[in-house]
Amino acid sequence: MGAVALDQHGNLAAATSTGGRTGKLPGRVGDSPIIGAGTFADNATCAVSCTGKGEQFIRHNIASRISAMMEYGGRSLHDAVKSVMGQQLKPGDGGVIAVRRDGEMVWQQNTKRMFRAMSDSTGMFKVKTWAD
Repeated sequence: MGAVALDQHGNLAAATSTGGRTGKLPGRVGDSPIIGAGTFADNATCAVSCTGKGEQFIRHNIASRISAMMEYGGRSLHDAVKSVMGQQLKPGDGGVIAVRRDGEMVWQQNTKRMFRAMSDSTGMFKVKTWAD
């Protein structure tokens, strides 16, 4: 499970738990919570939490890559997430939730199912289970 947040002072935070996948090998510890790989926050860009096949998120340093694409490449949050999901990750690897410092929220997965929700201070609230 993962969470990203933007507080009233403009601070970003991300958190990711271990063991989010079903059907994993007994005793396997999730890899996605590693800072930079599956969880990352930088007040200058975004907060990101990833879940799925942790080894792929580690191998490609997905969470901090999204932030770096924004900071150094001038990419939007949506474009950065779409890029890593399409270029670094393979179908079935997992998903990403992210929030930008201005409150823009993005989620994307390349799996059939990923439980996710988002809300904001205006009352917007969305919950999804299956791929969009």
